[in-house]
Amino acid sequence: MGRTTDMTADVIRVRGPVLTGPGADDVRDGLWVLDGKVTFTRPARDHDVQVLEGYALPGLVDAHCHVGLDAHGAVDEATSEAQATTDRDTGTLLIRDAGSAADTRWIDDREDLPKIIRAGRHIARTKRYIRNYAHEIEPDELADYVRQEARRGDGWVKLVGDWIDRDTGDLSPCWPAEALEAAMAAAHSEGARVTAHCFSEDSLAPLVEAGIDCIEHATGLTEETIDLFAERGVAIVPTLVNIATFPGIAESAEGKFPKYAQHMRDLHERRYETIAAAHEAGVPIYTGTDAGGSLSHGLIADEVLELTRAGFTGVEALNAATWAARAWLRRPALQEGEDADLVVYSADPREDVRVLKDPRAVVLRGRVVSRAL
Repeated sequence: MGRTTDMTADVIRVRGPVLTGPGADDVRDGLWVLDGKVTFTRPARDHDVQVLEGYALPGLVDAHCHVGLDAHGAVDEATSEAQATTDRDTGTLLIRDAGSAADTRWIDDREDLPKIIRAGRHIARTKRYIRNYAHEIEPDELADYVRQEARRGDGWVKLVGDWIDRDTGDLSPCWPAEALEAAMAAAHSEGARVTAHCFSEDSLAPLVEAGIDCIEHATGLTEETIDLFAERGVAIVPTLVNIATFPGIAESAEGKFPKYAQHMRDLHERRYETIAAAHEAGVPIYTGTDAGGSLSHGLIADEVLELTRAGFTGVEALNAATWAARAWLRRPALQEGEDADLVVYSADPREDVRVLKDPRAVVLRGRVVSRAL
């Protein structure tokens, strides 16, 4: 279905169920948008009211997204704008940008583009990550670079926890324990949280024991590390739409790195079982797509659907993309007096999350920025 943009700033009336939380009682009978803010009280100013009908959710959260990045590194502002607009039009109104080589601060001045929480630039071991993406450094520099990116970001720092080691021909951890401990202390002293890209099994426990706050992908989780994550409250953002690319990665690496190729296939094969076990153990799990590298933007609905394939109920999957994700990122949902960042759907997404693929209207900062034709 086509989309159109309507940047009117009149009073908006959302008529229909407003889902303010995951519980059965977390449903309000409509809301109004006045001066860009949510209110559940009918305003006195009721002229020029724009009516939107349907089921309303808080703006969706993509907690692992890279605006300003493509497969080769930083992109120009026009490309960054197109990426952010695609995410917006599919309902993503809050992004945790999990590492970008581009400066996208200018997006903060655009009322029509999603809100971004930045993690600065990736921090990786020398020659152990994608070219042009990261600060590539050695362990004795890690704490200093973490402190630097903590000050540049919006409360997050992104490490590369493991990558292929060409000497062993397989995934291996990038950092010794003492470097990780110093890095976590540096980030936390700056008021920032730390997350890390991790595919393999061996990189996880040292990161958690050093005090990390989140792990991206987490395909290498085992029974032992799942228990450790649950005990420490370490979140994961599994990016299942990205894990779906592992067989292709394995095929391209087969000739030169057969051990790595088989490892990637094994991680892919058990992906749903891994996430289901983590979920059952109480590990906090949130949605992220890893868009902006080799993946296209606008995939958040696909990621929510993937969580249901890993055993989440529809409401649990929605929670990972809305209310719980916003609370984890310390951002409001649909609350009195807060920015009206919401998405309206024609049917109840709790009953069928596939509804998320086709938003009826997207409201950002109190303005209708996209709606179905």
